[in-house]
Amino acid sequence: MIATFFQGLLVSLGLIAAIGSQNAFVLRQGLRREHVGWVVLACALSDAILISAGVAGMGALVASMPMLELVMRWIGAAFLFTYGALRFKAALKGGEALVPAEGQVTSLAKVLAICLTLTWANPHVYLDTVLLLGTISAQYAPLHWVFGAGAMMGSLLFFTALGFGARLLAPVFRQPRAWVVLEIIIGCTMWAIALGLVTS
Repeated sequence: MIATFFQGLLVSLGLIAAIGSQNAFVLRQGLRREHVGWVVLACALSDAILISAGVAGMGALVASMPMLELVMRWIGAAFLFTYGALRFKAALKGGEALVPAEGQVTSLAKVLAICLTLTWANPHVYLDTVLLLGTISAQYAPLHWVFGAGAMMGSLLFFTALGFGARLLAPVFRQPRAWVVLEIIIGCTMWAIALGLVTS
């Protein structure tokens, strides 16, 4: 049972550790030290719901509805392109409200809206978290829910480390240029993912 739990944890970490739109957003909020706990919680709970759906067998349903996947793909690409453009705009301004104490604090509602959109409007999350993890978990039956619990724990650990660990980079980001570089990297990441969604 313990081995199955850790298999789920490791597979989950392997899937979500890659640089993506959601991770870039969590990192940015961690550096800003703005609503970090809520962002981490939103990401971890979203993953828990998606992992549960996959373990429960919803992966097959998602795979059988290509039209839904296509619609989500274009919605996700449009949002990522827009958000990337906002990051480039912030970079041109030299960094937009990068530290809450020095600028206008973004409301919790707005931060959560962006976070949840980056999570749920990304079709890859359904392919990876629901379909792939759901398929792998079936191999561990009747302990598939133990595998799922391990995957949820992996997600929670990753987002907690990313969000709250980002402050260790604070000395680097005291320099305005570092924030500009980060905004450009995030913008490029968002546009690259959006391009991948519409061309794949």
